[in-house]
Order: sequence, then structure tokens, then C-alpha cells
Amino acid sequence: MLSVLRVHLPSDIPIVGCELTPYVLLRRPDKPVTTDDVPESAPIDGHFLRYRWYRVQSDKKVAVCSIHPSEQATLQCLGCVKAKIPVSKSYHCTPKCFSDAWQHHRVLHDRAASAVNENGNEEEEEFGRFNSSGSGLVNNSLPSSASTAALANGSAHLYPSVVTQRSGGETWIEVGRSKTYTPTIDDIGHILKFECAVVDAETKLPVGHVNTILTSRVIPAPSPSPRHLIPVDGMGPLDAEGRLTSSGTFTVLSYNILSEAYASNDLYSYCPSWALSWPYRRQNLLREIVGYRADIICLQEVQSDHYEEFFSPELDKHGYCGLYKRKTNEVYGGNSNSIDGCATFFRRDKFSHVKKYEVEFNKAAQSLTDAMIPTAQKKTALNRLVKDNVALIVVLEAKVANQPIDNPGKRQLLCVANTHVNVHQDLKDVKLWQVHTLLKGLEKIAASADIPMLVCGDFNSVPGSAPHALLAMGKVDPFHPDLTVDPLNILRPYSKLVHQLPLVSAYSSFARTAGLGFEQHKRRLDSATNEPLFTNVTRDFIGTLDYIFYTADSLVVESLLELLDEESLRKDTALPSPEWSSDHIALLAEFRCCKNRSRR
Repeated sequence: MLSVLRVHLPSDIPIVGCELTPYVLLRRPDKPVTTDDVPESAPIDGHFLRYRWYRVQSDKKVAVCSIHPSEQATLQCLGCVKAKIPVSKSYHCTPKCFSDAWQHHRVLHDRAASAVNENGNEEEEEFGRFNSSGSGLVNNSLPSSASTAALANGSAHLYPSVVTQRSGGETWIEVGRSKTYTPTIDDIGHILKFECAVVDAETKLPVGHVNTILTSRVIPAPSPSPRHLIPVDGMGPLDAEGRLTSSGTFTVLSYNILSEAYASNDLYSYCPSWALSWPYRRQNLLREIVGYRADIICLQEVQSDHYEEFFSPELDKHGYCGLYKRKTNEVYGGNSNSIDGCATFFRRDKFSHVKKYEVEFNKAAQSLTDAMIPTAQKKTALNRLVKDNVALIVVLEAKVANQPIDNPGKRQLLCVANTHVNVHQDLKDVKLWQVHTLLKGLEKIAASADIPMLVCGDFNSVPGSAPHALLAMGKVDPFHPDLTVDPLNILRPYSKLVHQLPLVSAYSSFARTAGLGFEQHKRRLDSATNEPLFTNVTRDFIGTLDYIFYTADSLVVESLLELLDEESLRKDTALPSPEWSSDHIALLAEFRCCKNRSRR
């Protein structure tokens, strides 16, 4: 007979908006064990599986900490309540939690006060600074009067209510009848119960033991500080969505989303396990990516199964078409579905796909060794050069309604390169060779068509490194220290390390702007290279690895997504975190096509 052997959840901390998918191990009459579902529409030997989800409600209202959402709150900031800041952000679990978070928390007060002033309210709110006496705090277990609508459950249910009274003032309200369940805001602060039973197909009654799981209390999805588009050079008005209203503009996002295969608890031990789980991160990443409303999206570290099963169908719902290039697997020996790659999406209402080029650096390595390396050294050379990295180059055409008004009727093409360069820091020659190989391929495309270009990705190269110099300056100084690492002599002569594409880093535009409003953004740039101070933040490394380069003879930067600073990330916080689900930060630039100027 059909029987359930085991039921468990990958994470027992449910988060609003993140689907819960229990693992159910069965023994079927025809097989030893399986995880395949047995629905009522296809019973086996007269039996099927029935699922139920319940919200366990207690007479006691519970609030959760805004900093440590898996902990129950014991403090509430009255300043937040007075300023009408979302109530979920006002709760803290301990005085130390509130004290440690104060530098970030007071920004909420400042922004709320600024909003009050900007709206013409002459009554300015004043908020006391946190001190050891705990002024400005409610410090006790939160009574029911302190609860708000965010903590209360609605009366309307997706399914007919099935309420079972329990001892201790608890009731169970049925909220779902499928195997999976996505918590809602009505569930915040409540425990969920999952029930799995083998049911007789005729009597509809459970047979044998009913398996149940109780989760921890549902927590709200953490919300990071919003990032805004900043117009450079003070050009043009912004519309309600923070976009410049000039015609013929488009936005490009580049983001290394951190593959599930690399997001191990050992490597990122500082991130709560629930926030590191893929079911949570994928939803948080999707919310972030969709929220930027970019016209072109370049993602790195996208696993092939995640592209096919999640990102492609989900972004399709938001009007995007996608193209994907998986890394080669000559080095990687694991599950082929978990191999990551580069994914490029574009809005189908603004662009159409013209052509796709795939760059496999392994093939280039084979050609290089065949041409340059003596037979006796070829194996050693290939072991060094073959690293499975790839690049995806897509040629797009702007649709008529989005063409620049100064070129009516002219076909507007755009070439977008998306890459992820090798990560190993001791392979400086390999990084530089990969970047040089990509640029030579782009030069061939540029020679065949007058086309603006974008080069996006995670180059695993800090500002001032040889790969960065080649991209930004068009050449590498023969005395650059990175050139001392060249055991295969593949970089010689150094005079070949050049290209003719007029590439400029988009974020260096902040350094070319003037005015007091830009000073805070300039402080987030490295003064020597004009690149962001960081795009990758972990406990072991803080620095810039990600870039958006553009051809300055055909494109102009209109606006940039503001950079994060230490205050935005909170003190002593590394990535990923509950708020930011990758160890990289997203870069986004808005461009306008312009008339061609002379190439360098």
C-alpha cells in the first residue's frame, strides 16, 4: 500500500512571498521509494496523497524583529510610530540589537522627517538619539494593542475555512490545499502547519498515520534601502518612475546573482541559513531585478536549471525575452544542471533579437596552444588556460517607436556583451588573455557594422589591474606588474595588448559631474580610477569586480543607479544578507544613442 516515509522542509523559517515546498518521500507498491506526487486524479491502488496547510493562530499577538526576523520582538521604536514609518521596521529583539542598528535605523527617521518637510508640513518631528536609558523605546512584551494590520489576519480565505479548536487558546485556519504554499502578509508572526495524509479514494478518509510539520513563525521579507537613478551632469527631468524623459534612452542592468552551487554555508557562514537558501534568494533576486525595470538585463552565475525553470519563465511574465550561454564543463565535474552561465534578457516591446555570438574561452585556448605552444608543453598550457568561462554577445535592434528622433527611419542596432571572467587571483595572465580575446571578437563585429557596444559583466579584476586597464584605456602599460605573471608567454609581445574600441566605464561618469548634489556619489568612487569603491562585499574581500563599459563615440550616459555605501549595508555587514541576496551589487546605467564621433 502507498505510505509516507518522511516529510520535511528545506528551511523551517517561512518568509512572506517565498514558496514552501515540502520534501515528501513515499513508498509505492510498485517501487521501493519515490518523491513523485500521487494526486487524487491519478490514485495508486485506490489511494492518493492529500495536503493541507494551516495557520496556527494564538490569542497572543507576536511581532518579529526587523533586524533578526527569526527572533520575536521585545522593543518598539516610538519615533518610527510617530513618523508613520512602516511598523515592521520599528521592532527589535533586544536593546543591543537596537543599539547596533542605530546608525542605519536613524536614516529612516531622517528620511521620514525630510518627506514631512517636502510635503509642506510645518510641524517638524524631532527624534531623540538612542542612549543607554532606552529613551524612545517601548521595552516590554508587545501587548495586543501594539499590534497593527500588518500583524492581523484578513477574514477572507482562498479556501473554505476549516477551524479546529486547540487547547491553550490556539486555532488552526486552513490556508492551502496543495503541496506547496506561499506565505502571505496575513501569516506574519504565525506558525504554519503542513499536513500530508494517504487517503482512500472511495471514502476520502485518511488511512494510517497523518504526517505533520510545524514551521517557525512566518517572517516578512526583508526590504533593503531603495536605490535611485541619479541623472549625471544634471541633464533632463526625471519622470515619476525616476527615469529621464528624453527620447531614445534605454537602461542596462549587470548583476552577478551568486549561483546556488557557490552559496555554501561554509563560505557565507555570516548569512542566516534561511536567507542563503535558494527558494528565498530567487524570490528576493527576482523582486530586485524586476524592480529596476531595466530594458536590458545581463546576469552572471545563472545555473542552467534556474534559467530554464525560473528566470526565463518569470521574466517572460514581465515582458522579457532571454538568451543563455552555459559555461563549458571540461573542468567542472558535478551535476551539469548546476553549471552556471551568462543570461541576457531584453524587453520585447523595445528590442528584437538580431544575432547571437557565443564565446567559449576553452575553444580559444585550444586554438592558442595549437598555434603557439610546443607539443611538450601543450598539456600544461591547457591545464592553465581551460577554465570553462564564456561570454554571450547579443545584437539587438531597437523597435521603431524607440528609435532616436534625430535618426528617423534608420535601423538602430546595439551590441551587448555579457561575460564572467575567471575568478582565480593567481591566474592574472588567464584573466587578461580572456578579456583580450573577448575584445578582439568585439572589434571584428565593430568592423563589420557601425554599431554601439556595451560590455557588461563580472570581470573578477579590480580597478587598475591589467584587464581593467585594457578595457578602460585600450592598452596595458608594458611595465604593469600583472604582466610579470606569464608562464606560457601568451601575452608577448605586450604591444599586441591593445584594442580600438572607444570603451569608457559608465560609473566613471559620476566623477565628471559637478555640483554639491554629486559629492556624496563621488565619495563612493575610488579617486585613482573613478570606479565604485566596491561591487563585491564579503568577509574576506571588499572591492570592485563588476563593470558596464560603453562605446563613447555612439552612446552617452544619462543616469546611473546610485551606489551602495557602508551605511546602506549597515555596519559590519557582508553580502549576501537577508536584504541583498548576492555577494555582488547590481549596476545599472541609462544611455542615449548619439551621433558618432571619431574612434580612438
